[in-house]
Amino acid sequence: MLQHATRTCLTATLAALLLHHAGRVTATEKPARPNFVIIMADDMGYGDSSLYDGWVKTPRLDRMAKEGLKFTDFHSSGTVCSPTRAGLVTGRYQQRAGLPAVITADPKLAGYHVGLQTAEVTFAELLGKAGYATAIFGKWHLGYSAKFNPLHHGFDRFRGFVSGNVDYISHYDRMQTYDWWEGLEPVKEEGYLTHLISQHAVEFIETHKDGPFCLYVPHGAVHSPIQAPGDPPGRGPDSRPGRKPDRAKPDKAQRGAADRRDRDATVRQMFTAMDQGIGEILDTLQRLNIAENTLVLFFSDNGGASHCRNDPLRGGKGSVWEGGHRVPAVAWWPGKIKPGTLSDDLCISLDVMPTMLDLAGVPLPKGLKLDGVSLAPLLLQGKSLGRRQLFWEGTAMRDGPWKLVVRARGFTDGPALFNLDDDLGEQNNLAEQQGDRVRQMRAAIEAWKQDVATGATQQPPPPR
Repeated sequence: MLQHATRTCLTATLAALLLHHAGRVTATEKPARPNFVIIMADDMGYGDSSLYDGWVKTPRLDRMAKEGLKFTDFHSSGTVCSPTRAGLVTGRYQQRAGLPAVITADPKLAGYHVGLQTAEVTFAELLGKAGYATAIFGKWHLGYSAKFNPLHHGFDRFRGFVSGNVDYISHYDRMQTYDWWEGLEPVKEEGYLTHLISQHAVEFIETHKDGPFCLYVPHGAVHSPIQAPGDPPGRGPDSRPGRKPDRAKPDKAQRGAADRRDRDATVRQMFTAMDQGIGEILDTLQRLNIAENTLVLFFSDNGGASHCRNDPLRGGKGSVWEGGHRVPAVAWWPGKIKPGTLSDDLCISLDVMPTMLDLAGVPLPKGLKLDGVSLAPLLLQGKSLGRRQLFWEGTAMRDGPWKLVVRARGFTDGPALFNLDDDLGEQNNLAEQQGDRVRQMRAAIEAWKQDVATGATQQPPPPR
């Protein structure tokens, strides 16, 4: 009896220990939170990359799509730099943040003195509070003053430039001001802009491979100035502006053609440098065996500038035609996203923040409402987001496949209505045949304008 009792006691004790150990393991071994890498091109057109049958070969972007998901109806929330960036980092229309227009580089202009106010809540701030290491390498363009610096918006690390563009070689902005920072301090660093951004991104991933981390990589490429690796600086004390083809140019027409060929050759090199950097990031994630726990998103901040292509879309950067805001976009997450997926769901850069917060399990602060939606069901399960309404600058909107343009630069025949399922190039104006739809969509635009103006962040007046 004693032996039986002893065995029973030992069995019960062992079971209790196993149960306790199992409970402890369950409590500590939670699924790893995913890492995030957000890569953004600058002024890249929908028709530039070979990813969309464009004129520039981008094998690393092509690889991302082959191994992940390519969007065909992804949009920036603005048609120029600063507004889209404000929308991206806050997950809300930039009009709510008081940044509907480009922040200028000239201190004499009122637009120089505005920026993303610290009252705005960014994805870096929320993810950082949840234990993520956060960093930005590249273009900020959300305020020149130190009070607008990324370090005051939840980023642990910032190496890059605060202006709209800098010389790729000398790192001076268009006002001839040196603009390359480590946090709040200017830092001298030699190297081609795109290479430096990629280099710092890779080093950050290596340092924080144990995660979780959120890395924002807003490239300067392919924004002007048009400079390739090895070109002379065009700004700063050592500037030697201009690229002159080494060929005879006997007349104006031939000179123009030669200049275009030279420009295109340089732009191709700019694309190649960025594409190679994207490949370096993907390779690093795989080398460190963290690719299957890392979502990588790539897209452009707006449509292509004049040296880029937006085919087959109408318009380009700065316009509310599709060419101004429909942008190339890819999602890559090995083991999570089905390879070779093609999505024609209507998506927007405002969706990036809610997607990351959803996947990381980070709740929104009380009272904060985002304008984007989580793309997680689309990315991971192939579920459609359903019909959506999206707005641009209070002058254009989408309602499912329908696009209404109330007003556009150089366009005086408005309103114009298009069914993009049948007319991607926005050539066949159906406004007269669809009067009721036009009225409903115009009313929706007016309601949206009132909504984003309500409680919008106010910018302080410029200093006198």
